[in-house]
Amino acid sequence: MHIQPVRFERSPQLHPMMTEEPYGIGTRVVVQGKRGPEVATVRGEAEPMPSTGRFGMILSVATTSDLSRWEELGREAEDLKWLLRARARARGLPVKIVAAEYTLDASLLTVSYSAEERIELSALIQDVRAHTRARINFAAVGPREQAMMIGALGACGRENCSSNHLQEFAPVSIRMARDQQLPLNPEKLSGPCGRLLCCLQFEHTQYLELLQDIPRKNAKVCVDSSGACGKVVKLHPLQGTVDIYTDAGLMTEIPASDLRPMKGEGKPEGGKDSRA
Repeated sequence: MHIQPVRFERSPQLHPMMTEEPYGIGTRVVVQGKRGPEVATVRGEAEPMPSTGRFGMILSVATTSDLSRWEELGREAEDLKWLLRARARARGLPVKIVAAEYTLDASLLTVSYSAEERIELSALIQDVRAHTRARINFAAVGPREQAMMIGALGACGRENCSSNHLQEFAPVSIRMARDQQLPLNPEKLSGPCGRLLCCLQFEHTQYLELLQDIPRKNAKVCVDSSGACGKVVKLHPLQGTVDIYTDAGLMTEIPASDLRPMKGEGKPEGGKDSRA
């Protein structure tokens, strides 16, 4: 028995599945997961079965009939999604229907929705029951999950990370933006989901390492080569330099290695909570 990762259509996350025989990367397969049988795509090489863990199962290669049925169910689910959106508007419900998905045997319909407050869904459940015999599961999703499922373009012009490759949503804080010396503009720091950009975390560790050798902002320093002294007003971690406003009223960019603390100020390098 082996373990092989597969990817479902609405998420970049890889899900390990048991399989008796390895499948080629890119193969469309039928898998038995938590919700039931679904079509997925193999996205990695097979590995030995671990001694612990609970996994779904790759049942078989998806046949032409399976793929045709999967596409047909996808169209039916899409129609139900728009039906529910119309009914929600008509009823004045503050809810967004994000997606609707059938399992391959059409026994379960999962409706993903987002809402800022708790709402009563019984009326919508009755609406959709008139059009399907499947069991119906309404699943609440957050803003990041919503952006992942719908897809969007990020500020970089490429598909947003949550839809493309992210395997989990790691915590992102405004401190990461401060450490990277980014302007604290909510419009520029927010992704399509309206939350802080996931990519702020990608290089944060490297910025923390670079900042260890740079004076903190507002530190009083002197330049070894010229003897001029002043206050640090801006940091350039990637260049290893800082802008200082000298006592003579000049603004100049100086390498951090050419700086020393002004007498009585202590070591120029600041702690992790002194970067503003």
